[in-house]
Amino acid sequence: MKHFLILVVCAFAFTSATVAPKREYYEIKIYHISSKTQEERVDRYLKDAYLPALHRAGISKVGVFKPVEADTAHFGKRIYVLIPYNSLEQFVKLAETLQKDKQLETSGTDYLNAPFNDLPYARLESILLYSFSGMPQMEVPKHSTPVTERIYELRSYEGHTEKISKNKIKMFNDGDEVGLFKRLGFNAVFYAEVIAGSRMPNLMYMTTFANKASRDEHWKAFSSDPQWKTLSGMAEYKNNVSKIDIFFLHPTEYSDI
Repeated sequence: MKHFLILVVCAFAFTSATVAPKREYYEIKIYHISSKTQEERVDRYLKDAYLPALHRAGISKVGVFKPVEADTAHFGKRIYVLIPYNSLEQFVKLAETLQKDKQLETSGTDYLNAPFNDLPYARLESILLYSFSGMPQMEVPKHSTPVTERIYELRSYEGHTEKISKNKIKMFNDGDEVGLFKRLGFNAVFYAEVIAGSRMPNLMYMTTFANKASRDEHWKAFSSDPQWKTLSGMAEYKNNVSKIDIFFLHPTEYSDI
């Protein structure tokens, strides 16, 4: 009996050690803002109504970001909301869950019941993503610098065909580009494939830095790193990105991430 219990314990420990963490889904909601009034209204809604409602729905860490001023002129005024989901079912059922949340209706009435001639935003965009196996779950970075100094870098890598985009994802996972970023201290929040959005095929990822100088130092170290030189020089990974968009963001004061 004693030997049997030992075997059971060992088998359980082995199974627990070998089961990979469950991959998450992410939604990036992008509010396109055309005035300061709209920005303030969306901020109030997110801070006082929407994020608390998501917390009540079991989503504890939600990111809210705004472009640094240099990006605003090129991409326009935006507010980014990053929501993690543990399953597609949670994503699908969220709207129904929020619809039943009476506290959300009360706290967010200025936004939710805005009249047709006083819109709270110009346009709302949504992107759905599935995390990479190389980093299946989101991580919250820890920075001690003021929020206004922190740089969150959101990157979008489009491929010219679905197969080529999968090749770039393979470069992150099997080629361990994810591990390279981690070793160099890029403080990644997520890496994920876009499974529904206006720009496809595509992958997106977010890295974070204490400030702009730290960001520049990290990318300089990345470009000269021997592992990257070897990886980027491999024939199987050549020409697997057709378009790159880089968005520099600051987290809001009320962001969980």
